[in-house]
Amino acid sequence: MRKGKISVFSIASYVLVTLFSMFCLLPFLMVISGSLSPEKDILKYGFTLFPKSISFISYKILFLDANRILNAYKVTIFVTVAGTFFNLLINAMAGYVLSRKELKCRRFLSIYTIITMLFSGGMVPWYIVCVNYLHLKDKIIALIIPYLAYAWYILLLRNFFQSIPDEMHESAKIDGAGEFTIFVKIMLPLAKPALATVGLFAALGYWNDWWLGLMLVDETAKQPLQLLLRTIVSNVTFLQSSPNAAMMQQVSATIPAEGIKMAVTIVTIGPIILLYPFVQRYFVKGIMVGAVKG
Repeated sequence: MRKGKISVFSIASYVLVTLFSMFCLLPFLMVISGSLSPEKDILKYGFTLFPKSISFISYKILFLDANRILNAYKVTIFVTVAGTFFNLLINAMAGYVLSRKELKCRRFLSIYTIITMLFSGGMVPWYIVCVNYLHLKDKIIALIIPYLAYAWYILLLRNFFQSIPDEMHESAKIDGAGEFTIFVKIMLPLAKPALATVGLFAALGYWNDWWLGLMLVDETAKQPLQLLLRTIVSNVTFLQSSPNAAMMQQVSATIPAEGIKMAVTIVTIGPIILLYPFVQRYFVKGIMVGAVKG
């Protein structure tokens, strides 16, 4: 009887999780349907799960300047990969240092890190520092450097390192290992769940960011994908909302504004969906262990 009850409960759990997963997929399917629907169908029927008729006009308009979009993809991929790597390296080193109890100013540095989460200097001082002192204007590294250190990532990794027994650190010290050797060969391999979690957050942040490109990059060849697509959507919205002549009205009436928005979503979200399954098994563990108070 007990085995039968467990089996029934397991089946019910699988069915419930499957139904919930399918329910979560509905918005994504509606976005795909919207990107493949003509504008007149969207205006008449709204966003539906399946398109009434299929049209690729949104993607054709989006990829009119395919070379520019491809270049923006290259910029964003480079920024995401390089930014995530150095983001993990810097935040992991800071988190490891703050996790060491023998650090004399550990409490002060931890409080200072928390303060940066609550207060900022403002947009104007930030821009002056980036342009006049760091000389980041119109450089690819301008899309990476401002997001390298993030207080929440540092504290999460600090808490994870604190959960590792001190005996491992002490035994490595007795064997003659230095702090950097301990960090690279012992702490980092043990911190894979937390690093995967932080890495996913950092990669999402770099991939979806358009703000740094808008503020610091004027050269179109160095602009990220998100900024380019945002510009395209803004131009389409402008054509539809502010026609200045009869010809402009005719052009704007044929532009599938809603379909282009959905197509932009598909173009930008694809790589992240492909990345998530590789780090999913570490995700929950990294969040839960890193959240333990140290």
